[in-house]
Amino acid sequence: MMAMSYAWQVGECLLAIALAPLFVGWVTQCRAWLQNRSAPVLWQPYRVLRKLFHKDAALATHASWLFRGAPYAVFATMVVAAAIVPSITTDLPLARVADAIALVGLFATGRVIIALAAMDIGTAFGSLGARREMMIGFLTEPALLMVLFNAFLMFGSTALPTIVANTLTQPHIVLHASLAFAGVAFVMVLLAENARLPIDNPSTHLELTMIHEAMVLEYSACHLALIEWASWLKLFNYACIGFALFVPWGIALQDASPWGFGLAIVMLGVKLVVAGAALALLETVSAKLRLFRAPEFLTMAFLLAVLGLLVHLLLEV
Repeated sequence: MMAMSYAWQVGECLLAIALAPLFVGWVTQCRAWLQNRSAPVLWQPYRVLRKLFHKDAALATHASWLFRGAPYAVFATMVVAAAIVPSITTDLPLARVADAIALVGLFATGRVIIALAAMDIGTAFGSLGARREMMIGFLTEPALLMVLFNAFLMFGSTALPTIVANTLTQPHIVLHASLAFAGVAFVMVLLAENARLPIDNPSTHLELTMIHEAMVLEYSACHLALIEWASWLKLFNYACIGFALFVPWGIALQDASPWGFGLAIVMLGVKLVVAGAALALLETVSAKLRLFRAPEFLTMAFLLAVLGLLVHLLLEV
């Protein structure tokens, strides 16, 4: 049984790494359709990765080991995060030693590493993007923690597999009104953390708007491929966190049969299709906010999460 648990742990990580570019390709395709544009092929992100991995890297003259090692470190943190999030099964050995609070710490670690690397070579764009990224992170982390605290109080655990198991065994819990406020706050945090509209536009390189792109302008070849892959994996991880907290149906429990694991993979694909279409719709109907309006947007997310927590404490206990 222990060997099977580790096999599923490795399999879930590999599946997340493989599906993350496909998920982003689906979101891009849906956005193009909604905007009445010609859509790229679904596997376009894989082509981008292949092209970048076959190029020779160009490094800045004064780039230190931090600049060279940051892409590998950021990608590794996102892989470890994918190992903690129960996207297919709750039988995850690594999830037993790292809870959702540690997951927030992993996201923060990746953010700090890429911000330091952006400032390492001293370019104006890198420093600008790093400052903006840290400002966004400073505002999103409290909102994300409040969303998680709502779930912690409701389910009595800080481990995502335990939250999923409790939800599946007690379906009436999902009817609580506090989860509605937490869900809206989580979507707002997801958009901000993953540089999506209305906080950032991943398809532009304008100085006044870009945040994530400003930090990676000096990267190329395999380094840029790893950073892009890590950003796609981060979006995939956030989507799976949302599934675990709000729509965990289909995730296999520890004693599930092989058919249960197969159904979990199919259900994950269905959830990603729906989530990708919804994300594309949100981005299509949203306008880019001015940078100085971003704190208001994220403060609203924090207040909604706090409101959900108060609703739970006052009305649902």
